[in-house]
Amino acid sequence: MNRPTRLLVVEDEARLAENLRRGLSEAGYVVDTAPSAEDARGDIGKQTYDLMILDLRLPGLDGIEFLRELRAAGSSIPVLILTARNALEDRVGGLDSGADDYLVKPFAWSELLARVRALLRRPATTGGKINVGEISIDRERRVASRGRRKLDLSPKEMMILEFLGRHPGVPVSRDMIGEAVWGTEYNSLSNIVEVFINRLRQKIDLVNHPSLIITVRGKGYLLRTDDWGGSILR
Repeated sequence: MNRPTRLLVVEDEARLAENLRRGLSEAGYVVDTAPSAEDARGDIGKQTYDLMILDLRLPGLDGIEFLRELRAAGSSIPVLILTARNALEDRVGGLDSGADDYLVKPFAWSELLARVRALLRRPATTGGKINVGEISIDRERRVASRGRRKLDLSPKEMMILEFLGRHPGVPVSRDMIGEAVWGTEYNSLSNIVEVFINRLRQKIDLVNHPSLIITVRGKGYLLRTDDWGGSILR
């Protein structure tokens, strides 16, 4: 019998924590809540979690420092930051500190559930490797391939492909990609992301085959998996 999917919500605002616990429980997950990083640290020491939803503004140790501590200790638990901090430097800092996704309050419940589902079904990473459909990414050696064909990617192209590979099945916005790859140098008014997505498609796609990078109108891009059956047009 498969064990239930268990989530840890680290949120100090009691009412929001309870709403998250109730809503995620109704969606079929087993949910624990912790009001601080210190409490969450104790929970993680006693329980195995499949995903953490983490606020940044916590009493005592803040969310970013707690996340850095987890990653430094070797934890690979998927982490979704859920915060009111919407500044570019906050989003970049969260992703650079090891977060897998970043969602700003207030949020649409349907989007939160979609991001949770995406992180839970993300490809397993073993020895720094990501596998999504035909794409294989070796994060330590900084190389990628499609099937047996090695891909000749620039560092920025590799970073975009890796970012898409960490979010299979859910669109990531142009700005999320830009901030993750270019950081504070990213200009949301530029078309730099579109230019690099097109370059990446030219290198990974096959002639007379659908593109592996899907454009979801109004939402962003996603890296197609073998079992993705959508009909969204490029």
